[in-house]
Amino acid sequence: MLNLYSIFHLNLMYSSMEIEDRPEIIKKCYFPMLNLADSFKVPMGIELSGYTLEQINKHAPDWSEKLRRLLRERKADLIGSGYVQTIGPLVPAEVNSWNQKLGLDVYEKILGIRPQIAYVNEQAYSAGLVEHYINGGYKAIIMEWNNSARFHPEWSKNWRYFPQSVCGPSGENITLIWNDSIAFQKFQRYVHGEIELKEYLSFLDGHTGDSIRVFPVYGSDVEVFDFRPGRYNTESKVCLRAEWERIQGLFEILKGDDRFQLILPSGVSDLMDQMGAGELLKLESPEQPIPIKKQEKYNINRWALTGRGDLEINTKCYRIYDAFRKAELNKPSEEDWKELCYLWSSDFRTHITQKRWDAYLLKLNRFCKKWRMQQNLFLAKPSKKATKLPCLDKNFKVWDDTRYLMIETKSMKCVLNKVKGLAIDNLWFKNISTEPLIGTLPHGYYDDISLGADFYSGHAIIEKPGEHKITSLKKCEPQAILEDGSLLSIRVETQDEEVEFKKEYLFDVFAHSLTINMSIDIPGRVLSTIHPLNITFIPTSFQKESLFYATHNGGKSLEKFKVGGREIHHSQSLSALISAKYGLGATEGLVIVGNEQIQLVFQHDQRKSAIIPAIYFLPLDNEQYFLRLQYSAQEIDETFKKNEASCNFNFSWKISV
Repeated sequence: MLNLYSIFHLNLMYSSMEIEDRPEIIKKCYFPMLNLADSFKVPMGIELSGYTLEQINKHAPDWSEKLRRLLRERKADLIGSGYVQTIGPLVPAEVNSWNQKLGLDVYEKILGIRPQIAYVNEQAYSAGLVEHYINGGYKAIIMEWNNSARFHPEWSKNWRYFPQSVCGPSGENITLIWNDSIAFQKFQRYVHGEIELKEYLSFLDGHTGDSIRVFPVYGSDVEVFDFRPGRYNTESKVCLRAEWERIQGLFEILKGDDRFQLILPSGVSDLMDQMGAGELLKLESPEQPIPIKKQEKYNINRWALTGRGDLEINTKCYRIYDAFRKAELNKPSEEDWKELCYLWSSDFRTHITQKRWDAYLLKLNRFCKKWRMQQNLFLAKPSKKATKLPCLDKNFKVWDDTRYLMIETKSMKCVLNKVKGLAIDNLWFKNISTEPLIGTLPHGYYDDISLGADFYSGHAIIEKPGEHKITSLKKCEPQAILEDGSLLSIRVETQDEEVEFKKEYLFDVFAHSLTINMSIDIPGRVLSTIHPLNITFIPTSFQKESLFYATHNGGKSLEKFKVGGREIHHSQSLSALISAKYGLGATEGLVIVGNEQIQLVFQHDQRKSAIIPAIYFLPLDNEQYFLRLQYSAQEIDETFKKNEASCNFNFSWKISV
């Protein structure tokens, strides 16, 4: 027998819906759903954020009271979400923690219950989120099977039919209940009249087995039935027959079919003692560090680097968060944390309407003003005039020739290419290696013709579909400024077409690190990818066997990914419409790359720009490989909106050991 469970996801913050649509959505979608559980005894999980519950309670308190009764009568399960729907792997750990706490408080206040099961928002999962669900008192989480299983060929296909356990970066674990994107899309297609009952039942029958199994018949939006959010031109029209009646009819058929049985999501955990259940799994993988629901166009770049201005608003949220952390006298209140969580909601970052976007920006900027946010200035005016080269100082040695600028300190040595916009030709950290660790791999370095190009470090690349690349790799004359004998600044300005690049390398004799500051001025926001920093690793300096990268994706603990021998290409284009598939949250502004012997630490300032790092690793024959760390400030997808206003991007990185 196949035990079927359903999770209905409610969201009044839905990006493409106006605020004035909310009463209609409650009437057309939310009340019929409760009626399904009450009058027709269809067991279901009901998942909604604390904010959505507050808004429903404001417009229709009788709906909240009815849900409270259904929960008490065990006709439905309350599935938790948080105060708002955030993309957890893109948000700092402390904000994730507050989001869960605030949401749980709202559930208890309005419904008198604290849910035991949580639905991972947008099914955007990282191992770092596990601690937040455990700390919130949850006993299980719901996450999609399809993308999680994709890069785990070692998994048994039978595991999808049973509850499992999922492991966090520090070994903590929680029960895992599966969602299934194909299943909920099939359900939607049947309800929308796109497929017939026979085809749908045949799909479900394909998941039956010789013994008891559990399977998610539905695990997605409620607002797509008898209503259309208006995200896509391809959305089907509402059927002539009420779609909730069609859903009711389907569940009546399923209840009368001996092959199936309807259960609550909470009943899934009862099968943990079955063979094939209880495996301790890691859903993430080096290839896909942040699994997300549905097809590959749904990835974290969708909420980080596209939309109407994701990078800009995420950066402002990071600045507010930084102000919260630094506050000494006027500490942020619970209402302040609630406001920051609201501003970090995923729904402002995709198909948001112009009307709601304008209102959001007004709210965001007012909150920034409250916390006296100031944009970080790029380059401070030098206190001294340019230093004449070559320069021989007790702390710095600087040589200059027609092609290269060479800087050496007691702990570092760096060669910059003046013909290529001061790209890093080689960078040494003397205390850990006698060989350069990052730099330029010249044309011909690899035998593989697919890598038949020059691969630089420390440069920016802008790509518009169907056009030549715009880069900072232009011939230049750098300026050196020596400050107090301990700080050396190397600055350069280049231009390609209408784009201006300003770059500064800061060598601090006491910090044993290299800081890179960069600004990019662009005439307008157009369809393009913007990769402000690319770092190429020297493969002979890192043994291949133990290569790894590590970062934070919404949790307090580092998530470590062993590279192994498989290709990793986070920034690979999916299509002409979708410019990248994956990426890293790097929510503490930190990425570590290296092996057991040597590691490099890359830190970027989220307050200047909340950029997204990506890894490209290509294993080759004869122990060769290609490894690059790339940062992105803009990607393309169907949510991207152009803007004629000029754009100024500021970035800052520190490279250390």
